[in-house]
Amino acid sequence: MSETDLSLLGRSEHRLPSSPDEAVLETFPNRTPGRLYTIHLSAPDFCSLCPVTGQPDSAYMEILYIPDERCVETKSLKFYLASYRNHASFNEAIVNRILDDLVKACTPKQAVVRGRFAPRGGIQLTCEARHPDRDTPLELPAAGKP
Repeated sequence: MSETDLSLLGRSEHRLPSSPDEAVLETFPNRTPGRLYTIHLSAPDFCSLCPVTGQPDSAYMEILYIPDERCVETKSLKFYLASYRNHASFNEAIVNRILDDLVKACTPKQAVVRGRFAPRGGIQLTCEARHPDRDTPLELPAAGKP
């Protein structure tokens, strides 16, 4: 996919995808693939549904990745994340799915996805998933500090 193949960027007509299965993470070529640099994306108003109660869950979602040949286009990421608003899933599954979909879309050298979910019943849950599945030096800011 080249930059001219992007279907959302620069277009005012759009419809939010109804689920993550319908959403598409679009990518574009990395203009500096030989350089190691990080891209940090934050979505402070992420929302999904609890699969047990059907009530909304909200989170501060962060994505940090070192791109290889491709980068994620941010408008498609916004639509992708919004597709979770009517999607019922456990918090841990959501964080891992976002990482899996990011890796499938752009094959980053390294990536971290962290979801800081709003407290439920006095418990605050933060889930973090990494690619590749090993300790890496890639670090997000400490939890609680955007």
